[in-house]
Amino acid sequence: MSKTVFTQIMEFIAKYEFDKCVRRYDGNYRTRNFRCWDQFLCMSFAQLSYRESLRDIDACLNAQPNKLYHMGIKGNVSISNLSRANENRDWRIYADFAQVLISKARVLYHDDSNFLLDLNDTIYALDSTTIDLCLSLFPWAKFRKHKAAIKLHTLLDLRGSIPSFIEITTGLIHDVNILDVLIPEPGSYYIMDRGYLDYERLYRLNQDKAFFIIRAKKNMKFRRMYSSKVDKTTRLRCDQIVKLTGYKSSRFYPDKLRRVKYYDSENPEN
Repeated sequence: MSKTVFTQIMEFIAKYEFDKCVRRYDGNYRTRNFRCWDQFLCMSFAQLSYRESLRDIDACLNAQPNKLYHMGIKGNVSISNLSRANENRDWRIYADFAQVLISKARVLYHDDSNFLLDLNDTIYALDSTTIDLCLSLFPWAKFRKHKAAIKLHTLLDLRGSIPSFIEITTGLIHDVNILDVLIPEPGSYYIMDRGYLDYERLYRLNQDKAFFIIRAKKNMKFRRMYSSKVDKTTRLRCDQIVKLTGYKSSRFYPDKLRRVKYYDSENPEN
């Protein structure tokens, strides 16, 4: 990536908002040679230019050190400074600033997706990705006997594909546990796969005035209360209001549910 292009991109970043986050957590306390803004610019450059290590970042940026000042980097870029900053700086600085950037991006992409234009509320997709790691280097990331891994749990705003929530856990944490730390947004829709099917947690979402769309298990026990007419040319097979009848499920989710069956020609078994 051209350093001139990088400078132009960074001009869209509200530095005064970043400075507010830094002051909130005293990020520049006892720091002279490599401040939080320098760290942010270096790591942003690394992300945008696909750097693979701290050594790679150092070698790339210091290849033309006379241009660092024009990129906004006033501190001394070195492997040791980057390493200490990444290890010791308060992560909440960047978490808070990420929320600032997300709020700005959501406004820009409000009318981005055609299939969401009829809905005023936010639609989220919740899923996780398992990332394998070396067990000898990351012994805390417990997953298998001879393998380490982390899980990246992401809540994606489908209007603009903006990540609104990210939680990193060890590979042993089941996906459904993320519903315990997620703060539901009233009126919003959450699309999830079967890994998040837990009636007690889903009922809490319902109590918080949020909606969810999730695939049911084949052994789900329910009683149909009434059905609505469907146009089968749209591949809909049924649209029902049901109530759970299983011993545990009916206790954990005592309210009604809407059950929709759809025929997927590409995956007929599902």
